[in-house]
Amino acid sequence: MHYTHLGRTGLRVSRLCLGTMNFGPETDEPTSFKIMDRALEEGINFFDSANVYGRSAGKGATEEIVGRWFAQGGNRRERTVLATKLYGDMGTWPNEGRLSALNIRRACDASLQRLQTDYIDLYQMHHIDRGTPWDEIWEAMEVLRNQGKILYVGSSNFAGWHIAKAQSVAAQRHFLGLVSEQSIYNLVVRRIEQEVLPAAVDYGLGVIPWSPLQGGMLGGMVRKEREGSRRYQGQVGATLEKHRPQLEQYEDLCEEIGQEPGTVALAWLLTRPAVTAPIIGPRTPDQFDGALQAVELKLDDEVLARLDQIFPGHKPAPEDYAW
Repeated sequence: MHYTHLGRTGLRVSRLCLGTMNFGPETDEPTSFKIMDRALEEGINFFDSANVYGRSAGKGATEEIVGRWFAQGGNRRERTVLATKLYGDMGTWPNEGRLSALNIRRACDASLQRLQTDYIDLYQMHHIDRGTPWDEIWEAMEVLRNQGKILYVGSSNFAGWHIAKAQSVAAQRHFLGLVSEQSIYNLVVRRIEQEVLPAAVDYGLGVIPWSPLQGGMLGGMVRKEREGSRRYQGQVGATLEKHRPQLEQYEDLCEEIGQEPGTVALAWLLTRPAVTAPIIGPRTPDQFDGALQAVELKLDDEVLARLDQIFPGHKPAPEDYAW
């Protein structure tokens, strides 16, 4: 496994981040434990979760699974850089979601209890809260940091100007501010190249891409359909049809260079500016094994250029849409 610093911090994390969103609703607890153990064995030390994860198993269920895994001991917690998130409503009563000082305090304490730990390495805001002033947010985060409950703060799904505003207020307060941004980013969806990615580079944020395979679209959908192993209907089928010409070219290129489509998609992200670690969300150990190969795959300039031809990206704004 290779490691890099998370943004401008001294914190070293693996080039792949293990996403836990499927633990509980899609992946049972014993299998989740096996995947997390395997991640540590392979050198992946960066795990991502959120307080709302759990879906059909109930909000908070995923953090509870991770907590019970930590509770087994064996230096599992000490070897893990733990990231989790807050923002989503955890109940129907007022102040059970978003980024008020009250919810930040309560949400952090609840996550710590579910995760069976006394601190969170990277505490991320899952979405921008337009109704809470930044001075309130940063004061609450400062309190948590002074209490030793969190070490670093990150954002998720922020626009470029949100990052700029957050950092300007943090600087006024002499606070470290954001160290990471978690955004959707993959070969198909490259919008963050306009403003979010340049902002991350300028402010020293590490980018943590979620949905690196665009919901499996970049994992060989066309081939699976041809082989008869999968049949796509509904919204997934419609999206596949929309992008079929591109995906056919993409999978042909992957076959030409002798690599699996999912591996190439992850390896491409690792070449992007400011990208720290794509989030992989395996439901099974086999899916986990496939993702590991991306760290060692080096894509040459010709392959990168052909990928840009198939999936055109964006220039930084304003050059993307003006002179």
